[in-house]
Amino acid sequence: MPILFTTDGSPGHRRLALWQDIVCDVYVGLDCTSDLGSAFRGSVTHIPFGQAVCSEVCSDRQRVHRTSQRIARADADYVLVALGREGLGGVIQDGRDTVIRPGEFAIYDTTRPYELQFDAAFRQTVFKLPREMLQRRLGATEAVTAISFGADIPLQPLAFDFIVRLCERAEHIGAEHADRLADQAADLLAMTLAEQLRTQPLPASSHRAALLYRIKAHVRARLADPDLALPEAARELGLSARYINDLFSDEETSFQRFVLLERLKLCRRDLAAAALAHRQIGEIAFSWGFNDLSHFGRVFRDQFGLSPREWRRSSPAR
Repeated sequence: MPILFTTDGSPGHRRLALWQDIVCDVYVGLDCTSDLGSAFRGSVTHIPFGQAVCSEVCSDRQRVHRTSQRIARADADYVLVALGREGLGGVIQDGRDTVIRPGEFAIYDTTRPYELQFDAAFRQTVFKLPREMLQRRLGATEAVTAISFGADIPLQPLAFDFIVRLCERAEHIGAEHADRLADQAADLLAMTLAEQLRTQPLPASSHRAALLYRIKAHVRARLADPDLALPEAARELGLSARYINDLFSDEETSFQRFVLLERLKLCRRDLAAAALAHRQIGEIAFSWGFNDLSHFGRVFRDQFGLSPREWRRSSPAR
């Protein structure tokens, strides 16, 4: 069930202090100010969703600061996606500023200072996810914070609608699906941000991260193909095989190792799914590109410490 935090019912002189406590509990350590004093009102609805958190904030005008002092005292390591529903919201971070209008979104990173400005009442959906979820897909976030994403390219409204609808239905989605859907939201968000990165000059590290994300997306779309191999992928992507492996070396792995681990993760997921209990282990392995059952069993045990059959029997879903 969603958790509702609100200033309603609180004495006027306590509302701003209570609001500061609310936003620090739901998001990260922040300093909030407003000139409304005892007339200030605000509410936050909050619900965990896999590794992410869905929330909706409705509030009067205010200023919000994430300061270096707050960051030094905390271990919060998140990216916040603010999606405009009503009113306007300003975001300042990494030397940029933007305005979030209804139907638009922007991101900010809790590991660096930022400021939020609201000059009138507003409503936003806020999707909080561990920064690592975005970094492993995209790389550094500095190039995409405090930029508004609206309807410039098809992916932007698609990402907005997906995350908003996900948060609206979060309380009705079981825990067994929440992690996968949060991952899908992170995938779609990273694709949208990567599209933005392609339109502006990038530092070398961000350029490599964007290329690596593109390669991983190509691989994930073809994992069921047993003939998926580095030479063909390099040709389709317009890159050399050596350069692709050099990009994967940034994460201390290789193209072949990445393909193997992604296939194993999907097999592990399907073996644990109660809805797929009727499928044979070999059928699941072959559906994700393996063509040798004994090899599959050996690498599965090496990776997860259990045989495929043992994992299926021990899975909570079973």
